[in-house]
This record gives sequence, C-alpha cells and structure tokens, in this order.
Amino acid sequence: MSEIRFATHPEDFKIYTTDEIRERFLIEEVFKKGEITAVYSMHDRMVTIGVTPDGSALELPAFEDLTKSEYFLERRELGVINVGGTGTVTVDGEQFTLENRECLYIGKGKQKVSFDNAGSEQALFYINSSPAHQEYPTRKATLADANEVNLGTKENCNERTIYQFIHEDGIQSCQLVMGFTTLHPGSIWNTFPPHTHYRRMEVYFYFDLPEDQLVMHFMGDPQETRHIAMHNHQAVISPEWSIHSGAGTSAYSFVWGMAGENKAFTDMDGEQLIDVK
Repeated sequence: MSEIRFATHPEDFKIYTTDEIRERFLIEEVFKKGEITAVYSMHDRMVTIGVTPDGSALELPAFEDLTKSEYFLERRELGVINVGGTGTVTVDGEQFTLENRECLYIGKGKQKVSFDNAGSEQALFYINSSPAHQEYPTRKATLADANEVNLGTKENCNERTIYQFIHEDGIQSCQLVMGFTTLHPGSIWNTFPPHTHYRRMEVYFYFDLPEDQLVMHFMGDPQETRHIAMHNHQAVISPEWSIHSGAGTSAYSFVWGMAGENKAFTDMDGEQLIDVK
C-alpha cells in the first residue's frame, strides 16, 4: 500500500480544519499485519514505511508508482528501527538481526531487501527513506552504539534521553538523520521549547505509548500553532517551517527522522516559550 502527500504552504495551513490537518500530516496506520505500507511526502521527498511480517518474509517493493525506479534503493537510502520483537533484515543476501530499538542503515544501490520475524513476538520495522546521490555501507547499530544525549529536567516534566544512530558523528548517510527519544517516567513534554529548521523536514513516529493514552502533537508556525491528537504507532509529517513537539498523558518514546540540506543535528531555530502562541 502506498500513498502520496503533497507539500503545504504555511499560509494555507492556517485555515485547515482538524480533519484536513490529520488527512495531510498524520499517518494513522503505519503497521498493517502482513503488509508493507509507504507514505511519500513531497517535503524533501521523505518516504515513511512500516513493515509487519506475518508468517513469511516481506520483500521491499520498488514502489514504482512513487519512485519510478527499478528497485527502491536505486536512488535512495533508508534507516530501519525495530520497535517490536526480534526480527531479521536481509540485504542482498546478507542477514542482520535487529532486536527491539536497534537500527540498520541501508545505502543507495542495494537491490533486494526483505524483512522477517525471528522470534515469538511480532517484529515491527519502522523506516524513513530519503533520496541519495552516493553509496554508503550497510551498518547496524545497537543501543550501546548510539550517541546518548540526556536533556530536560523533572521540574519541567521533560526529562528525556536521545539516542542518535544515523548522524554526522555516527552512521554515515547522504542526508538521512535518524534516532529516537525516550521520555523518563513522570515526564510528558518532548522537544520543548520547540524549534524549526528550514534546512530539514522531519517525521515523528510515536511508540511505547499505552493504547489508552495519547500525545497531543503540536505543529505549525510558532506564533500560530495547531495540534493533532496521536496514539501509539502513528507518525506525523512535519514541514520545514513547522514546530514539532508534544505532550503525552503518560511517558512514551518517538523515532525522529530528518532529511534536507544538511545533517547538523544542532542546526535549529529555537523559539522562546514567551513567544509561542
């Protein structure tokens, strides 16, 4: 299953209804059992993919209707983070085992990629893919390999740990930057104070959120914000002009993936809380 989402002007966004915001930016079903889903965003041509094997391996299709390529990675790269049980990813005959919260980068030029379960618990492969102009080697990273950054405070309810996998000083890529953030117990706010970065778009994917809880995800111009109510295993597309932050009714984690002009994680245009509206 594949879908295209077109780019949006920030002035147009201001008049969207709740349903229109959800239709254009929210990816409600990332995972469908026995399927590979794909949403192609015209914002930096990021593709967001969910893979849910069910009894047999699933091979990544070319999505020729989206890419006009003979195989998906002909002109692309991708990052995978497993948010489920143990699974395997086979790349041109080489097999990699991914445990929960482990990452795999696959570079341009790899022709055959497949995904499968490797245990009794369902593997859930979350993927971000961006265009690529150069080949980089396939690399796996465990939590121990990630660059760990601790931010926030208990007093501000935003104590969190960032795990950077694909970034300037980690796994090398053409333009993809990817990792995940985990909120500590008692903390609910992510990416606050918020920021924008006109050099990159971003996709957030929320996971480890109890099924009966939600995250209010905030987006839009910092001086005219909007929100989307989000649940576990849902993703949201964030244009380069939009903030991307949220507050949950419990602790949670989220994968962040970026693509655009640079890979500088700290290249952000911060907003003061007093100025946010």
